[in-house]
Order: sequence, then structure tokens, then C-alpha cells
Amino acid sequence: MANGQWYPPEWPDRIRALAAGTLAPVTPKRAATVMLLKDTGTGPAVHMLRRRASMAFAGGAYAYPGGGVDPRDDDHQVRWAGPPRAWWADRLGVDETAAQAIVCAAVRETYEEAGVLLAGETPGSVVGDTTGAGWEADRAALVARDLSFAEFLDRRGLVLRSDLLGAWTRWITPEFEARRYDTWFFVAALPEGQRTRNASTEADRTVWIAPGEAAAGYDEGELLMMPPTIATLRQLTAYESAAQALAAAPERDLTPVLAAARLVNGEILLSWPGHDEFTKHIPTAPTGGAPA
Repeated sequence: MANGQWYPPEWPDRIRALAAGTLAPVTPKRAATVMLLKDTGTGPAVHMLRRRASMAFAGGAYAYPGGGVDPRDDDHQVRWAGPPRAWWADRLGVDETAAQAIVCAAVRETYEEAGVLLAGETPGSVVGDTTGAGWEADRAALVARDLSFAEFLDRRGLVLRSDLLGAWTRWITPEFEARRYDTWFFVAALPEGQRTRNASTEADRTVWIAPGEAAAGYDEGELLMMPPTIATLRQLTAYESAAQALAAAPERDLTPVLAAARLVNGEILLSWPGHDEFTKHIPTAPTGGAPA
């Protein structure tokens, strides 16, 4: 039975064009996504959303809340708690301005798409229920980009809790993809008093699911996912609680994972370093069949 790997039908032709030198890679946009965890009686569950089938990129695939960096995420220094920007810059492999933007994107996108906010009135607190009309108005303004995240925090007198995030991995969309992202994956625990909801216009379903159960659904071809999603799910199965996963995050390798397409024995070999399960063998010329 085929697994649930998301594989666009146009990829083989684009890979051939890249290998032939007729396709110029686009510059990836910075992005962030958050694996939001909560403890259950049998271990942690992760919050996932299913992208609408109508979406041009990964339609129908299960993913985590996340999205691109808003250029205003690094406008000015936001109120900040946890490791300083210099620490995050070193951890993420970027400068301090970019580090703030990436962390802000992770927190903002989680709020925009799941209604969960990793911020508090003080460096040691976290906001409670965020489902009131006023919160929803602010969330909608963030989604519409009528309000920047820095303005949102200032308006509500909130401090971004960077210490509630753990940087987990980094994946860059392959060079042959038309929509490319340089994405940092984070882990976080659902704050006490908050609850998730499907707040995203890009998703038609959300679930709390054990990483192992989600991975089994992928293996059986029932759940469609992109390589970074299933790879991180498999990694999460090693932990018995959200706290364990967060404690492991600082030691995680953030070397970017970037798929490579190269000519081997008369065919194009598509591979993701360190992730052999995603390897594809693609004929150098169209054959009318699907890649192996």
C-alpha cells in the first residue's frame, strides 16, 4: 500500500528541468511552524490541521500551525521574555533581527491558526482563555495584516514568551518547487487555560492526535503529509510527555534539511539527507508512469 507522502504531479518535470539547467530556483521565504503538544493519559498528543484541498500548496495534507514571516515581525524590538535575541540568533543560525522575526512568526501563526497565544502580562505568566470577542477581533486583524504582531503585543501589554518554545529542526523546500520556504520547526506545550480551535481559513479540519497514531495513518496511506511533517512525527514518538520533548529541543541539530536531485546511473535520484524513506527514483525523460 502506498504511504501518504505528498508528491505533486509536476515535480518530475521540474526536477528534470533543474537537472538540465533550465529551471532557476526561487529564493525561499522565511517561515516558522509549531508542533503544539499536550499531555494525555497515554502520552503527548500533537495539534494538526488538514489543509483545504483547494490550497495550491500541499492541499489535503496534514500539517502544524505555521506560516511565513511578516516583514513587520522585525520592525522593532517587541517585549520579550526568555532567552535573549542573541541566544536565539545563535540557536537559529541567523542574525538577531531575523531571530526575532522567526520567533515572532512562530508565536503569531500559532495564535492566528490555532487560537493559542504564547505570551503573558509578565515574563512568568501566560494569558488564559483567548476566545472572547475582543481577542477574536485582534486575531482577525493580525490575519488580515491590519495589525502587526508588535502592535498587538503593545496594545495588550503582553510579553512574548520565547522560553515556551523549543527549536526542533529546519527544513528548506526543494530547489525545484515553485513555492519555497526556509522553515524552522518549534515545539511548545499548550498553556494551561487555553484551548485550540480551527481558526485558520486554510484548514478544513483540526485534530489532537498521538504522533505514533498519525505516523501509522501516514504509513497506511490514510493521512497525507509532506516529508518534514512525517519526519518530525516520528521523532516525537520517542517522548512520553510534552515536557520531555521541550527539554530535548536545545540539543536538536538545526542543520537545514534540503532535498537534492542528482543524476545517478541514468536516472535522477531525489533524496533528503538523513531521511532515506523519502528517496525517489525519477527517469531522466518522461515515461508516463509515477516515480518509484
